[in-house]
Amino acid sequence: MEAFITIQDTRYRANLHRPVDISIPLVPDATAPNAYYAPPFRVEPVREGSFVGDTRLGGAVNFVNVMLNPHGNGTHTECYGHIAKERISLHHCLCRFHFSAKLISILPVRQENGDKVILADQIREAMDGQKVEAVVLRSLPNPAEKARRTWSGTNPPYLEAKGLQVLVDLGVRHILVDLPSIDREEDGGKLAAHHVWWGFPDSLREDATITEMIYVPEEQKDGLYLLNLQVPSFVLDAGPSKPVLYPLTEVS
Repeated sequence: MEAFITIQDTRYRANLHRPVDISIPLVPDATAPNAYYAPPFRVEPVREGSFVGDTRLGGAVNFVNVMLNPHGNGTHTECYGHIAKERISLHHCLCRFHFSAKLISILPVRQENGDKVILADQIREAMDGQKVEAVVLRSLPNPAEKARRTWSGTNPPYLEAKGLQVLVDLGVRHILVDLPSIDREEDGGKLAAHHVWWGFPDSLREDATITEMIYVPEEQKDGLYLLNLQVPSFVLDAGPSKPVLYPLTEVS
Protein backbone atom coordinates (compact mmCIF):
# COMPACT_ATOMS: atom_id res chain seq x y z
CA MET A 1 0.00 0.00 0.00
CA GLU A 2 1.34 3.39 -0.96
CA ALA A 3 0.58 7.05 -0.36
CA PHE A 4 1.73 10.03 -2.39
CA ILE A 5 2.66 13.50 -1.21
CA THR A 6 3.97 16.62 -2.92
CA ILE A 7 6.62 18.76 -1.23
CA GLN A 8 7.69 21.97 -2.96
CA ASP A 9 6.53 20.77 -6.38
CA THR A 10 8.26 17.38 -6.07
CA ARG A 11 6.14 14.25 -5.81
CA TYR A 12 7.07 11.50 -3.35
CA ARG A 13 5.87 7.98 -2.61
CA ALA A 14 5.50 6.50 0.91
CA ASN A 15 5.38 2.75 1.46
CA LEU A 16 2.75 2.33 4.18
CA HIS A 17 4.09 -1.14 4.95
CA ARG A 18 7.32 0.43 6.28
CA PRO A 19 6.25 2.38 9.37
CA VAL A 20 8.85 3.81 11.75
CA ASP A 21 7.24 4.23 15.16
CA ILE A 22 9.03 7.05 17.01
CA SER A 23 6.87 6.92 20.13
CA ILE A 24 8.16 5.33 23.31
CA PRO A 25 5.89 2.57 24.71
CA LEU A 26 4.59 3.12 28.23
CA VAL A 27 5.04 -0.13 30.13
CA PRO A 28 3.55 -0.46 33.63
CA ASP A 29 6.12 -1.14 36.35
CA ALA A 30 9.02 -0.73 33.93
CA THR A 31 11.66 1.91 33.36
CA ALA A 32 10.26 4.57 31.05
CA PRO A 33 11.09 8.17 30.20
CA ASN A 34 9.86 10.52 32.88
CA ALA A 35 10.16 14.27 33.39
CA TYR A 36 9.25 17.09 35.75
CA TYR A 37 8.98 14.73 38.71
CA ALA A 38 5.67 13.35 37.44
CA PRO A 39 4.35 10.24 39.18
CA PRO A 40 5.21 7.12 37.14
CA PHE A 41 2.75 5.58 34.69
CA ARG A 42 0.57 3.10 36.60
CA VAL A 43 -2.06 0.48 35.78
CA GLU A 44 -4.19 -1.02 38.55
CA PRO A 45 -7.07 -3.50 38.38
CA VAL A 46 -10.50 -2.35 39.46
CA ARG A 47 -11.58 -3.98 42.72
CA GLU A 48 -15.20 -3.99 43.84
CA GLY A 49 -16.38 -6.49 46.43
CA SER A 50 -15.27 -9.93 45.25
CA PHE A 51 -14.55 -8.66 41.76
CA VAL A 52 -10.96 -8.04 40.65
CA GLY A 53 -10.18 -6.87 37.13
CA ASP A 54 -7.10 -9.04 36.66
CA THR A 55 -7.18 -12.57 35.19
CA ARG A 56 -3.88 -13.34 36.93
CA LEU A 57 -5.65 -12.78 40.25
CA GLY A 58 -8.65 -14.92 39.38
CA GLY A 59 -10.77 -12.33 37.62
CA ALA A 60 -12.82 -13.26 34.56
CA VAL A 61 -11.49 -10.29 32.58
CA ASN A 62 -8.79 -7.66 32.70
CA PHE A 63 -10.45 -4.36 33.70
CA VAL A 64 -7.99 -1.70 34.81
CA ASN A 65 -7.56 1.95 35.67
CA VAL A 66 -4.74 3.78 33.94
CA MET A 67 -2.98 6.67 35.67
CA LEU A 68 -0.61 8.92 33.75
CA ASN A 69 0.61 12.47 33.41
CA PRO A 70 0.71 13.27 29.68
CA HIS A 71 3.47 15.89 30.02
CA GLY A 72 5.66 13.79 32.30
CA ASN A 73 5.14 10.20 31.17
CA GLY A 74 6.65 9.40 27.79
CA THR A 75 5.78 10.55 24.29
CA HIS A 76 3.07 13.20 24.22
CA THR A 77 1.65 15.93 22.01
CA GLU A 78 0.44 19.29 23.29
CA CYS A 79 -1.43 22.31 22.00
CA TYR A 80 -1.35 25.96 23.04
CA GLY A 81 -3.74 25.13 25.88
CA HIS A 82 -0.57 24.10 27.72
CA ILE A 83 0.22 27.77 28.43
CA ALA A 84 -3.23 29.41 28.08
CA LYS A 85 -5.53 30.32 30.96
CA GLU A 86 -8.49 29.07 28.94
CA ARG A 87 -9.03 25.29 28.82
CA ILE A 88 -8.03 24.64 25.20
CA SER A 89 -7.85 21.02 24.11
CA LEU A 90 -5.60 19.18 21.69
CA HIS A 91 -8.73 17.38 20.49
CA HIS A 92 -10.01 20.63 18.98
CA CYS A 93 -6.65 21.99 17.76
CA LEU A 94 -5.32 18.96 15.89
CA CYS A 95 -7.77 18.10 13.13
CA ARG A 96 -5.37 16.63 10.51
CA PHE A 97 -3.07 13.72 11.16
CA HIS A 98 -0.83 13.29 8.10
CA PHE A 99 1.94 15.77 7.31
CA SER A 100 5.04 16.24 5.22
CA ALA A 101 8.00 16.06 7.60
CA LYS A 102 11.75 16.49 7.73
CA LEU A 103 14.01 14.62 10.14
CA ILE A 104 17.05 16.62 11.23
CA SER A 105 19.80 15.65 13.69
CA ILE A 106 21.64 18.30 15.74
CA LEU A 107 24.31 18.20 18.45
CA PRO A 108 23.47 20.80 21.13
CA VAL A 109 26.11 23.43 21.85
CA ARG A 110 27.39 23.79 25.41
CA GLN A 111 27.00 27.36 26.71
CA GLU A 112 29.14 29.21 29.25
CA ASN A 113 26.62 28.43 32.00
CA GLY A 114 26.83 24.70 31.23
CA ASP A 115 23.51 24.47 29.40
CA LYS A 116 23.34 22.47 26.17
CA VAL A 117 21.31 24.38 23.59
CA ILE A 118 20.18 23.70 20.02
CA LEU A 119 20.81 27.05 18.37
CA ALA A 120 18.83 28.92 15.75
CA ASP A 121 21.75 28.86 13.30
CA GLN A 122 21.97 25.07 13.60
CA ILE A 123 18.27 24.70 12.86
CA ARG A 124 18.49 27.11 9.94
CA GLU A 125 21.40 25.17 8.44
CA ALA A 126 19.70 21.79 8.93
CA MET A 127 16.47 22.98 7.32
CA ASP A 128 18.27 24.53 4.33
CA GLY A 129 15.11 26.42 3.37
CA GLN A 130 13.02 23.23 3.14
CA LYS A 131 9.32 23.92 3.59
CA VAL A 132 7.45 21.09 5.29
CA GLU A 133 4.55 20.86 7.72
CA ALA A 134 6.44 19.06 10.48
CA VAL A 135 10.01 18.84 11.77
CA VAL A 136 11.34 15.87 13.72
CA LEU A 137 14.43 16.92 15.67
CA ARG A 138 16.80 14.18 16.83
CA SER A 139 19.32 15.49 19.36
CA LEU A 140 22.81 14.03 19.37
CA PRO A 141 24.20 11.84 20.71
CA ASN A 142 21.32 9.38 20.34
CA PRO A 143 21.83 6.39 22.66
CA ALA A 144 18.99 3.90 23.08
CA GLU A 145 19.07 4.71 26.80
CA LYS A 146 17.41 8.02 25.93
CA ALA A 147 14.12 6.12 25.62
CA ARG A 148 14.31 5.09 29.29
CA ARG A 149 15.81 8.22 30.82
CA THR A 150 14.58 9.97 33.94
CA TRP A 151 14.99 13.61 32.92
CA SER A 152 13.84 15.27 36.15
CA GLY A 153 16.45 17.56 37.68
CA THR A 154 19.05 16.95 34.95
CA ASN A 155 18.80 20.28 33.07
CA PRO A 156 18.33 18.57 29.68
CA PRO A 157 19.26 20.20 26.36
CA TYR A 158 16.67 22.58 24.95
CA LEU A 159 16.02 24.82 21.93
CA GLU A 160 16.94 28.46 21.53
CA ALA A 161 13.68 30.39 21.20
CA LYS A 162 14.98 32.06 18.03
CA GLY A 163 15.27 28.59 16.52
CA LEU A 164 11.53 28.15 16.82
CA GLN A 165 11.08 31.40 14.92
CA VAL A 166 13.18 29.96 12.09
CA LEU A 167 10.69 27.09 11.81
CA VAL A 168 7.66 29.37 12.15
CA ASP A 169 8.98 31.50 9.29
CA LEU A 170 9.29 28.36 7.14
CA GLY A 171 5.64 27.54 7.79
CA VAL A 172 6.25 24.49 10.01
CA ARG A 173 3.19 23.68 12.16
CA HIS A 174 4.35 20.64 14.12
CA ILE A 175 7.63 20.07 15.93
CA LEU A 176 8.67 16.75 17.45
CA VAL A 177 11.69 16.43 19.75
CA ASP A 178 13.37 13.65 21.73
CA LEU A 179 13.72 15.95 24.74
CA PRO A 180 11.29 16.51 27.64
CA SER A 181 10.72 20.11 26.57
CA ILE A 182 11.69 22.63 23.92
CA ASP A 183 12.42 25.03 26.80
CA ARG A 184 14.88 24.93 29.68
CA GLU A 185 13.77 22.70 32.55
CA GLU A 186 13.81 25.62 34.99
CA ASP A 187 13.39 29.04 33.41
CA GLY A 188 11.21 30.85 35.94
CA GLY A 189 8.06 30.11 33.96
CA LYS A 190 9.11 32.10 30.88
CA LEU A 191 8.65 29.23 28.39
CA ALA A 192 10.05 31.48 25.68
CA ALA A 193 10.23 28.80 22.98
CA HIS A 194 6.64 27.68 23.64
CA HIS A 195 5.44 31.27 23.30
CA VAL A 196 7.31 31.81 20.05
CA TRP A 197 6.06 28.54 18.62
CA TRP A 198 2.41 29.23 19.30
CA GLY A 199 2.63 32.99 18.66
CA PHE A 200 1.08 33.36 22.09
CA PRO A 201 -0.89 35.44 22.77
CA ASP A 202 -0.98 37.99 19.95
CA SER A 203 -0.29 35.95 16.77
CA LEU A 204 -1.83 32.68 17.81
CA ARG A 205 -1.15 29.55 15.75
CA GLU A 206 -4.03 27.46 17.02
CA ASP A 207 -3.31 24.34 14.96
CA ALA A 208 0.40 24.13 15.83
CA THR A 209 1.56 21.30 18.10
CA ILE A 210 4.61 20.23 20.07
CA THR A 211 5.46 16.57 20.56
CA GLU A 212 8.09 15.70 23.17
CA MET A 213 9.99 12.61 24.37
CA ILE A 214 10.04 10.74 21.08
CA TYR A 215 12.88 8.42 20.11
CA VAL A 216 14.14 8.15 16.53
CA PRO A 217 16.08 4.93 15.86
CA GLU A 218 19.70 5.47 14.92
CA GLU A 219 19.30 3.76 11.53
CA GLN A 220 16.79 6.32 10.26
CA LYS A 221 18.50 8.82 8.00
CA ASP A 222 17.87 12.55 8.02
CA GLY A 223 15.56 13.61 5.22
CA LEU A 224 11.94 13.71 4.14
CA TYR A 225 9.15 11.55 5.53
CA LEU A 226 5.39 11.29 5.74
CA LEU A 227 4.29 11.76 9.35
CA ASN A 228 1.16 10.21 10.86
CA LEU A 229 0.54 11.86 14.24
CA GLN A 230 -1.84 9.69 16.26
CA VAL A 231 -3.45 11.06 19.44
CA PRO A 232 -6.33 9.98 21.71
CA SER A 233 -9.54 11.98 21.88
CA PHE A 234 -8.77 13.43 25.29
CA VAL A 235 -10.28 16.86 25.87
CA LEU A 236 -7.06 18.10 27.48
CA ASP A 237 -4.20 20.38 26.48
CA ALA A 238 -2.05 17.28 25.85
CA GLY A 239 -2.24 13.55 25.46
CA PRO A 240 0.01 10.55 24.97
CA SER A 241 0.76 10.17 21.28
CA LYS A 242 2.09 7.80 18.65
CA PRO A 243 3.94 9.59 15.85
CA VAL A 244 4.81 7.29 12.95
CA LEU A 245 7.18 8.11 10.09
CA TYR A 246 7.17 6.69 6.56
CA PRO A 247 10.30 7.19 4.44
CA LEU A 248 9.68 8.96 1.14
CA THR A 249 10.98 8.07 -2.29
CA GLU A 250 10.95 10.64 -5.07
CA VAL A 251 8.66 9.71 -7.94
CA SER A 252 10.53 10.07 -11.22
